Amino acid sequence: MSENHGPLHVQTPLRASDEPYDPQTLADLVRDAELIVARYPQKRSALLPLLHLIQSVDGYVTGRGLTFCAEQLDLTEAEVSGVATFYTQYKRHPNGEYTVGVCTNTLCAVMGGDLIWDTVSEHLGIGHDETTEDGKVTLERVECNAACDYAPVVMANWEFFDNQTPESTVQLVEDLRAGNDVTPTRGATSVCSFKQMSRVLAGFSDGRADEGVGAGPASLEGLRIASGEQTYTRTAPAPAPEAPKEQQS
Repeated sequence: MSENHGPLHVQTPLRASDEPYDPQTLADLVRDAELIVARYPQKRSALLPLLHLIQSVDGYVTGRGLTFCAEQLDLTEAEVSGVATFYTQYKRHPNGEYTVGVCTNTLCAVMGGDLIWDTVSEHLGIGHDETTEDGKVTLERVECNAACDYAPVVMANWEFFDNQTPESTVQLVEDLRAGNDVTPTRGATSVCSFKQMSRVLAGFSDGRADEGVGAGPASLEGLRIASGEQTYTRTAPAPAPEAPKEQQS
């Protein structure tokens, strides 16, 4: 590595944690890994949730976590690393306590997503996949949050915050950094930490699946029409009157 070039990311350790897990942490990981692997007919199929499990303990995919996954699934470290570096939900450097993703795909962008991104990025002083100095917020530019009917949409640890503005998003990140309670628009009634959400993504329920609003009105509009609860009437502007035709001689 050239003396003029550091890690690819400002918070990337040159050697991701190689320190062995302490006996209790290792025992807990092995126990949870066995539960995850038992769900699949082939061990290697458990790799995605196992990587989330590692993040629930280390906060990102560490070197020791990568080795653990390889050993549990009879894979090479290269195979595990290939998967961990392919998906953006797996972090190869320390992640903030809260991942805030601003959607800047087409619909969210034209509805204000680009302005939200620019405002929040400048406010926090960080760019894409960078973390505030206090370790609280990692900011991401997201291609799609799969909630176009509520554009522009922001997510905090994958909880929805719909119909956002630059001002409301700045308030959201400041509340998260201050430890204030924030309530997502839909889903759970609060935002848990990145590590806690990683454990959920690994397949371990946190008991919050039935909290809050499951789907908002805009998402249910088509269902109400299809079920006959609501009548859909297509409206179109009245046609413009035709100009009088010249009399033919």
